[in-house]
Amino acid sequence: MAAKKILMLTGDFTEDYETMVPFQALLMIGHTVHAVCPGKQAGQQVRTAVHDFAGDQTYSEKPGHNFTLNADFDAVHAEDYDALLIPGGRAPEYLRLNPAVIATVQHFANTGKPIAAICHGAQLLAAAGVLGGRSCSAYPACAPEVRAAGGSYAEIALDQAHVDGNLVTAPAWPAHPDWLAKFLQVLGTRIET
Repeated sequence: MAAKKILMLTGDFTEDYETMVPFQALLMIGHTVHAVCPGKQAGQQVRTAVHDFAGDQTYSEKPGHNFTLNADFDAVHAEDYDALLIPGGRAPEYLRLNPAVIATVQHFANTGKPIAAICHGAQLLAAAGVLGGRSCSAYPACAPEVRAAGGSYAEIALDQAHVDGNLVTAPAWPAHPDWLAKFLQVLGTRIET
């Protein structure tokens, strides 16, 4: 297996599990993952939040871990990466306001490189205008944004993932096993047991 170079867009109040788990899992199998946040450099941290489903109308939020970035957003070039990973949480809400972040997402979409987005990551895809004619899943509260951006919302179970070409999406962290497995397939990563 040839190792891939993956860019992960993150920020303060990104969802803890949706940041930590894919970052560590992709490193564990030998891929390079650069976690970046606009306005921050390698060695700095973003605060995460733990979102849980406890029977309320929406998720609850608790403080998560501090996550240390390992690359500088201003120093990375999208063309140097094989794939893009977008965790959910509240970070996409403000990341979508950054023109350089939008251009990065558009690069991956326009070149057909794999994109994995989970939960509120669809907000970034919608803001970048890359969902037209595509189907994707997301946290159910993001369905109107997916549709408003010209996409088709894939309503699936919280522990499932959806694939549309190079786009791998899921509603929330309970989908990690399926989401990461499908992302690895789209990346061309083979794991033999």
